[in-house]
Amino acid sequence: SNVQANLLYTKEHEWVEKLSDTLVRIGITDFAQDQLGDIVFVELPKVGAAVTAHESIGSVESVKTVSDIFCPVTGKVTAVNSTLEASPELVNSASFGEGWMVEVEISGPEALEGLLSAAEYGSYIGND
Repeated sequence: SNVQANLLYTKEHEWVEKLSDTLVRIGITDFAQDQLGDIVFVELPKVGAAVTAHESIGSVESVKTVSDIFCPVTGKVTAVNSTLEASPELVNSASFGEGWMVEVEISGPEALEGLLSAAEYGSYIGND
């Protein structure tokens, strides 16, 4: 599985990209999309929604299963990737790029404490 060095990760297989000190972009990992199979529907929160770390903010539906998306951080949704409504398969083809899911405004860098580094996540999924 592809693990990108510049991102942070969760054990629930979400990635977090720090866009600024108070803004992060979130998606699911290459490992997660591979496990799910062909993604046919993505449900995301509304812009302005308050989100809490470790709580569900939506779901990803594949031909095999439906899986919750857990928010890695607490904050407020500032952007949602609406392209996924018409093209949920982008999560499969570009999970780290065009398949991103939400952007969340966080209180500051301390909101990222406890997330896994790329090396830690790689070990977690057996990617050594």
